[in-house]
Amino acid sequence: MEPISLFQNKHIVLGIAGGIAVYKVADLASKLTQAGAQVDCVLTESATKFVAPLTFAAVTGRAALTDADLWRHDLHVPHVSLGESADLIIIAPATANTLAKLAHGQADNLLTVTTLAARCPVVIVPAMDGGMWSNAATQANVATLRSRGIRVIGPAIGRMASGLSGEGRMVEPMDILGFIRVVLAEGGSLAGRKLVVTAGGTHEAIDPVRFIGNRSSGKQGFAIAQAAIDRGARVTLIAGATALATPFGAERIDVESAQEMRDKVIEACRDADTLIMAAAVADFQSAHTADQKIKKTKDTVEFEIKLVRTPDILQAVKEQRDRIEKPKVVIGFAAETQNLIDNARAKLTSKGLDLIAANDVSATDAGFAVDTNRVTLLDAGGGVEPLPIMSKVQVAERVLDRMAALLG
Repeated sequence: MEPISLFQNKHIVLGIAGGIAVYKVADLASKLTQAGAQVDCVLTESATKFVAPLTFAAVTGRAALTDADLWRHDLHVPHVSLGESADLIIIAPATANTLAKLAHGQADNLLTVTTLAARCPVVIVPAMDGGMWSNAATQANVATLRSRGIRVIGPAIGRMASGLSGEGRMVEPMDILGFIRVVLAEGGSLAGRKLVVTAGGTHEAIDPVRFIGNRSSGKQGFAIAQAAIDRGARVTLIAGATALATPFGAERIDVESAQEMRDKVIEACRDADTLIMAAAVADFQSAHTADQKIKKTKDTVEFEIKLVRTPDILQAVKEQRDRIEKPKVVIGFAAETQNLIDNARAKLTSKGLDLIAANDVSATDAGFAVDTNRVTLLDAGGGVEPLPIMSKVQVAERVLDRMAALLG
C-alpha cells in the first residue's frame, strides 16, 4: 500500500476493545501506518486477552498503550495529550460494553477517558455476537452516540465467532479505511464540488455472448475518483467493464455500452463542476446486434461484421456545455499508440476540452491494466507538461491539481 496524501501528518488514535475481531484491527493499524498516519493504539484490558499490545506496536512503530499507562509517572496526563492532539479517534471493535460506557460518559479506562477528552471526530465500528447488537439497550446507546455527532460504520451481516449468523460482524479493514477517508476529507479543498468521473472500457454487443471491447482496467479512473473524494468532493463514478471495488463515498453507476455511458454522463453533468473522462470508450460497434448467439457451422470459413461509430460522448458534452455552461471544466484522456502529442492536441481542440492527459498505451509500464502511468498534460492555452512514470494514484493527484487551478 502506497502513502496517501490525506493521511500525511495526521494523528489517529485507534481504540481497541475486547472481541475476536481484534485480530482484524492489527491489519487496519498496519494499513493506516502505511498510508502515512501516526497511529497510537489504545487497548482495553479485554483486548489484550485476544492480541498482545506488542503486535500493534510492531505494525505502527509506536508503543501501544493499555490501562496501566494511565497511571505512569513518566507520561503527563496521557488521555488528555492523546485526546487533544488526535485528528481522529476510531474505536474498532466497539463492543456493547464500550458503547454503553461512551453513551453514558463513563470513563473508567484509558480508551473511554481519552475519547471523552477528545475534540476531534470519533468513529465507532461496532462488533458483537448473538442478539447483542439488536438488543434495545445497545440500539439506544448507538442512537445517543449518533445524536452527539459520533460516526458509526457497520456492523456487517455474516457468520460470527459463536457460529451464529446475523448482523454483528465488524466491517472489513478496507471498508473502515474508506470510511475514515471520507471523514478526514470533510471540509477539503473540493468540498461542495461535484465531479463526474468515467472509468473502464465499454462492451459493444455483437450477440448475447460476444462483444467488442478493449483492455482498459479502470484503474486510472478509479484512482481519480478516490483522490477527489480525499479532497472532499462529491463524486459520481460512471464505470464501464471493470472488477474494481467502488471507492467508499462514491456514487457508482455501472454501464456496458458507449450509448449507456453517454446517456449517464449527460445526465450526471447537468449539475457537475467537472467531468473527467478517463474511460476507454470503444470507437466502433456492430451495425447490427444479433438477438441469438451467432452459431458456427462446419461450412463457416469467414464471418463479416459491419462496424459503425459509437456515440461521441465528449462531443455531446460539448454541445450541452455550450447550452447550460455545465460542467465548468472538462478533462479528457487520450490513449494513443503513435503521434501522441499531435493526436491528443487535435482531440483537445475538437472537443473543446480544458485539459487532456495523453498516454502511450503501447508501453509495457504504462497504460492499460498496470499500476503505473506516464502521461503528458496538454491544456487549452498551449501548455505541455510531460510527467515522468508514476503510480496512477500520483497521476490522479496531478490531474486534480490542474483541475483545481482551472476551477479557481
